[in-house]
Amino acid sequence: MESKNINSKPEISIIISTYNSEAWLEKVLWSYEAQRFKDFEIVIADDGSKQPTFDLIERMQKEVHYPIIHVWHEDNGFQKSQILNKAIVKCNADYILMSDGDCLAREDYVQVHIDNKEKGYFLSGGYFMLPMSISEAITKEDILSQDCFKLSWLKSQGLKSSFKNNKLTASGIKEKLLNKLTPTNASWNGHNASGWKSDILAVNGFDERMQYGGQDRELGERLFNLGIKSKQIRYSAICLHLDHPRGYKNQESINKNLAIRATTKDEKLSWTNYGIKKEA
Repeated sequence: MESKNINSKPEISIIISTYNSEAWLEKVLWSYEAQRFKDFEIVIADDGSKQPTFDLIERMQKEVHYPIIHVWHEDNGFQKSQILNKAIVKCNADYILMSDGDCLAREDYVQVHIDNKEKGYFLSGGYFMLPMSISEAITKEDILSQDCFKLSWLKSQGLKSSFKNNKLTASGIKEKLLNKLTPTNASWNGHNASGWKSDILAVNGFDERMQYGGQDRELGERLFNLGIKSKQIRYSAICLHLDHPRGYKNQESINKNLAIRATTKDEKLSWTNYGIKKEA
């Protein structure tokens, strides 16, 4: 598919994973149109979507300022690891941010990743989970105006009070303090993490044996084994997670992945033989 600025190398490549959820993907793509930092490309890692997703991407390519690269493979069940590896290869930038087709990025989201990137590190962010009623209520206008990221607007739509709401309002000293104090590990989180393409290639990307459950964490664990450290930006890089059913979630896959992760940890593996480069 034709794209803008395809020959110029962007500062950052943003991988967005998707599968047959064009209504949510469209909202997400508008959230990147609203970014203050503009020098990026979007690489869509499409795990086998049907024609409506193709149609949406073709339309959005004409409506947004940034180039969109659509990486697709045939639907063969939940094969997110495979399509993410294909997308990594297609990234033109030296630095890669990964998120999902159900996560709306606040206008400073990409800037935060750019400002915090550092050799020898990857960045670990989180998400702010929305209920289905608010997910559906958000319009293109709410995204471009950034109203949907304001606590007052979300409360007017029925959001309940919670400590987690600090994610949307924390700034300055409070933001830094919460990043430091959060008990959550600074792991590689598929919805909000970034790192150097050279580091991701050095661990051979995602382990393609892994289907649903923790394949992002396992990539991060191999990065740690390679000597890469992580930085917590949970209260700085803000994205809103749109609600959806998870029909692909299954315990068998989760158990298999936990076993792979245990081996990665016990054997201190930094390379997978089941990644971007296939062992003969």
